[in-house]
Amino acid sequence: MYRSATRGVAQACGSPITMEKPNASTTHTVYLGLGSNLGERRSNLSAAINALSPQVLPIQISPIYETEPWGYEDQPHFLNQVLEGHTRLAPGDLLTYLKRIERNLGREESFTYGPRVIDIDILYYDDLVLESPELTVPHPYLHERAFVLIPLADIAPDLIHPVLKKSVRELARGLNRSGVLAYE
Repeated sequence: MYRSATRGVAQACGSPITMEKPNASTTHTVYLGLGSNLGERRSNLSAAINALSPQVLPIQISPIYETEPWGYEDQPHFLNQVLEGHTRLAPGDLLTYLKRIERNLGREESFTYGPRVIDIDILYYDDLVLESPELTVPHPYLHERAFVLIPLADIAPDLIHPVLKKSVRELARGLNRSGVLAYE
């Protein structure tokens, strides 16, 4: 189900009506979270950013942070950063594209929250709210993750979460920052 947070969800007979898909000729602003905790972590982040073009044009890139693992603690620390980019891809096509980049850079299937060469998550796609079995936008755990919100606040502190109606700055204020350290 697609819906824009500014238009709301249309409902008929109690079930959502699918709004139009994003137009392929329209440029969309996306925020992506990148993480790596295996191999040459910094190089993995750079390789992922370089691989985004031509489908995603990076506009702003946050500083890199070294962060404690989240969800499964017995693994190396991560390097994380966030970028703002422009794309003409629809959300599902963007997800497919990002998963292909991850595979091309050496990501292998593992267990949930396990170590990885590269991880690229869609955090925001315009002000879209999307819930499907394959993809949820905004990212469903965004508001709980300091390793995402702190770098995101570096580049988009006033960005409003379309569901929670709070800015990135406000969401970041409530989180423990102790495991998120600036990296070089």
